[in-house]
Amino acid sequence: MDSRTTAPTPSPCTGCASRRDFLRDAVVAAGVALVGIPLAALPVAAMPLHPLTAPGDPLGRALRYPVPAADGVSIDAEHEVILVRAAGFAFAFALSCPHQNTALKALPRNGGFQCTRHKSRYRPTGEFISGRATRHMDRLAITREGDLLVVDPDRAFESDTDAAGWSAARVAV
Repeated sequence: MDSRTTAPTPSPCTGCASRRDFLRDAVVAAGVALVGIPLAALPVAAMPLHPLTAPGDPLGRALRYPVPAADGVSIDAEHEVILVRAAGFAFAFALSCPHQNTALKALPRNGGFQCTRHKSRYRPTGEFISGRATRHMDRLAITREGDLLVVDPDRAFESDTDAAGWSAARVAV
């Protein structure tokens, strides 16, 4: 064999999951594990959460969810949305930690969230408590239409660059 000849490059694995698929599956698995564990401050309401269809949405990106009946956390892993009802408000958050986009998990003891990689911790309302992150969880645009919460997953508010938008990204329930 000629020393200049190289072995063929293996083709990419067709059965391998993408990072997004891995994160979604990990969050769903964590959610399923948490269903039987009551959260002291913020119970898990329903996991996984699935949006209702949005026939009038021209872009097809607005997600509609029923207003939760009680305080709790629901996760829509497919659309990477965390929906929280706490302290008389509903919030929608991006599923990933703002530090390095690692999946967040709900904490059973205090009802907040924690990054699975670097252990940054957040309150149920998204405020940063401790860890490597440098800002609060990213809030998504949310409005209320009667008994539905409408979330725009393409409009995220970062607390360090748009404090007013971040503070306003909540609805009374």
